[in-house]
Amino acid sequence: MYGYLGKILRVDLTSGAIWDEPLNEAYARQFVGGSGLAARYLADPSLYPPADPNAGPDHAPPGPWIDPLGPENPLIFMTGPFVGTPIPAAGRYAVVARSPQTGLTGEANGGGFFGPALRQAGYDGIIITGRAAAPVYLSIIEGQPPALRPADDLWGLDAYATQERVRQALGQPKARVACIGPAGENLVKYAAVMNDHGRAAARTGMGAVMGSKNLKAIAAYGRATVPIADEAGFKDALRETFKIVVDDVAGQMMRLGGTLFYTEVGNYYGDVPACYYTRSGLPEAEATISAGHLNDTLLIRGVACYRCAIACGREVRLDSYGVPKADGPEYETAIGFGPLLGSADLEAAAYAGHLCNLYGLDTISASSTIAFAFYLFEQGIITQADTGGMALRWGDLATVHALLGQIARREGFGALLADGALALGRHFRVPELAAQVKNLEIPMHDPRAFGGMAIVYAMATRGADHMSGDVYMSDQGRVFPELGIEFGDRQEESARKAQIVGRLMDWRGLTNSLILCHFEDVPGPQLLALINSVTGWGWDWPDVRRAGERIFTFKRLLNHRFGMTRADDRLPALLLQPLAEGGTAGYVPDVERLLELTYAARGYDPITGRPTPAKLAELGLA
Repeated sequence: MYGYLGKILRVDLTSGAIWDEPLNEAYARQFVGGSGLAARYLADPSLYPPADPNAGPDHAPPGPWIDPLGPENPLIFMTGPFVGTPIPAAGRYAVVARSPQTGLTGEANGGGFFGPALRQAGYDGIIITGRAAAPVYLSIIEGQPPALRPADDLWGLDAYATQERVRQALGQPKARVACIGPAGENLVKYAAVMNDHGRAAARTGMGAVMGSKNLKAIAAYGRATVPIADEAGFKDALRETFKIVVDDVAGQMMRLGGTLFYTEVGNYYGDVPACYYTRSGLPEAEATISAGHLNDTLLIRGVACYRCAIACGREVRLDSYGVPKADGPEYETAIGFGPLLGSADLEAAAYAGHLCNLYGLDTISASSTIAFAFYLFEQGIITQADTGGMALRWGDLATVHALLGQIARREGFGALLADGALALGRHFRVPELAAQVKNLEIPMHDPRAFGGMAIVYAMATRGADHMSGDVYMSDQGRVFPELGIEFGDRQEESARKAQIVGRLMDWRGLTNSLILCHFEDVPGPQLLALINSVTGWGWDWPDVRRAGERIFTFKRLLNHRFGMTRADDRLPALLLQPLAEGGTAGYVPDVERLLELTYAARGYDPITGRPTPAKLAELGLA
């Protein structure tokens, strides 16, 4: 198959067996790669032991019986047909398993160079089953058979030290390493997989799954190349793509300011949540939590992922904390550890992000869970007797820094925060106040600012997920006319808007399978030319739309298998309270109406939220 290496590496940690397996071509043609292809493998009964060994040898399909932190939960690293090619921003990889955080299909997406390194080592993906008796790491180095190596001396190290020590142990300084920090080892429900210093495959707790398997790290290096179906057509499409990407205004803004450039726009629209989603922006933070302030005070240089023309990553110095060089905060981290916690201190927020990288924590879930604790403290629901003597006051990031260490080590009050916002709410008998969907904490985009985000958060297959449908960008003019993704009023609630949001979510299902970074959105004609020149599939636009919808729908089917119901498509009560001022003043999305319109547009049963048989047949999923 063009666009693929044709091999999956299989690893059974329980027995120590490692073997190559041919890529399932039928799966790849239907689900492409990345999170789509990994989800299809996750549903394969052959990866699981019998649910009831006494009932016979037949493998059971995955379901609620799978313990996310048990040896029976497969952990899948997957690339896509674009990964490792010269296509800009195609340097990503997906990690998929049943999530210990949500209980549903867990999915994390990481940038940097690890995805291309895995392809260059000769593999499209890795499927890991079982549990090692003692800590190990996996090496996939060209010229050597893939091997499991002891990692006892790595256990307890932070993510940065682990990456460096693995390269030293292998004697291969060019190896790329994906690993966990102490948070993954201690099974924090939102532990991340870290690579290339501070790049993170962060959401849904894939680092905890890795830790549960006693797998500390994976190292990859090689020089294999991805076979291209039409070299001449590929070069033409690539040349045109680079020209467009370099000239793209949004890309230029991110090149200059990183993703923090969005704060000024977000403040205008009311899309910067503050004080745990109870305020729209923090006026005193507008000048300091910004790209300009970061550039003037902390920035060393911009940092790019593989073949990226934007370089939205930031390398910063944190002089107040004695850190001469650190991975700087992107938008979610800066807002989560800034306004969401009532703080205007950018350097303190950046240091919190640095600690998350060392420990291996998802900055969205970590900041949101801590902010929830601060909110409950303000309401008198939590007291210093509960926190071990700590007062949780808005803006006190020194306490936040201490709590991050407690969370990663599961110590003190941090042991309770390590299970996330919903667990914290349940502990104090106020689960309805937790800002989460399907047990995944809300990111730093407010559905009161862009009503279509209510559909995205309620229906995204991994929970509250702003990257499953970036309506906050399409409603500002980033459109894909070939896919029917059009500009619309940001607080419109109509059948047309529901259809547009559904198409956008399907599109993101496909881009997360190819895989492409969302920040370098290639225009439709060039993107289709790249797909066809790489794979030789001869797709047209109906094929593109159908593939994206199939991937989204399949993940939703898998979630139903894991126990999701129609009642889980919802928004938390806190985000359904209107704010008195700011860009969202007075508006709250009518979630039930939006969901009814979306089910109708998608061909889902309005009572169960499941795709109808006719829809499944249309998508080849009957």
